[in-house]
Amino acid sequence: MPGTTLNFPYDSEIFNYSWKNTPDTVLLNMLASGAVVNDGEIARLISNGSNYFTTPYYENIGGDAGVYNGVNDIATTDLKGGTMSGCVFGRQKGWNAKSFINDFNSGADPMQQIVSGVARYWQKDRQVRMIKILDALFGISGDADFATHVTDIAVTGSASVADENKIGATTINDACVKSNGDHADGYSLAIMHSVVASRLANLQLLEFSKYTDASGITRALPIGTINGMTVIVNDNVPVGDTDSTGATGAKEYTTFVLGNGAMGLASAPVEVPSEMDRDPAKFGGQDFLYTRIRECIHPYGFSFKGDVATDVGIPDTTLCASASWERKMPAKSIMLTKIVTNG
Repeated sequence: MPGTTLNFPYDSEIFNYSWKNTPDTVLLNMLASGAVVNDGEIARLISNGSNYFTTPYYENIGGDAGVYNGVNDIATTDLKGGTMSGCVFGRQKGWNAKSFINDFNSGADPMQQIVSGVARYWQKDRQVRMIKILDALFGISGDADFATHVTDIAVTGSASVADENKIGATTINDACVKSNGDHADGYSLAIMHSVVASRLANLQLLEFSKYTDASGITRALPIGTINGMTVIVNDNVPVGDTDSTGATGAKEYTTFVLGNGAMGLASAPVEVPSEMDRDPAKFGGQDFLYTRIRECIHPYGFSFKGDVATDVGIPDTTLCASASWERKMPAKSIMLTKIVTNG
């Protein structure tokens, strides 16, 4: 409802609308790549407010074709499939007035300043959580078929690194072919560390996207392309520097490569996404902004089997744990690849 805080007007409906409609450049590029999709079916299943859903899947039809000669019967093959389950997680975050003093004093539109800050916070939070889920999938134990989706050319526990241990012109393509064979052309998105992206740029293999701000200054975005594939640069991808004995050496950078429809996104309803409050006594008067989200990030081909009852908000310790996921679809139909390099 309309009100005033810190001498600027606050209307929850306007704030929520502006927050949800603030452009997320990274997500828009992920969606445009086709690797991440807004999943309408998941959105429908979670629209009733639950934190768990189950949806059917079907494997690609196959079998050998018979000879059509007017004599032979037509042989049929069973359509195979099953179900996959997913979860909705809830997160909340609040800020007090001191966190936004500079924003409130730095522009002519303080409402837009705070909306942009909140939107950027949750956009970054989603990227970090997606990376954690991807890392969890590749940490599932006992899945020999999916293990072929990992290409590791890094050296561990050593300071000596050769070019062959770093990402090169054919590394991504070779890894995708190793994972999915003749379906490898379906890969369309790579998420990598800035060190890896910088090497590809120096090799003139990666071209960063650019934008021009309101002042006419052209800047590079953490987004690029390589061989027609969208690249997102994010330093939250896993980075290691030790081997199994604990010896420290060159850093090992993980790059995740996703194919068409690899990840589904959907938002769940929240009755009060944001609200403001004021404590007139604390520090002589302090204002607070509280925000809440519920959403689903679901990897295609996997089923969530973690605990959804103990904490219905599904903390990251459960959501992003390898033990909470199991592969359901054949490995070759899952468009996910992990590459580990020393740069």
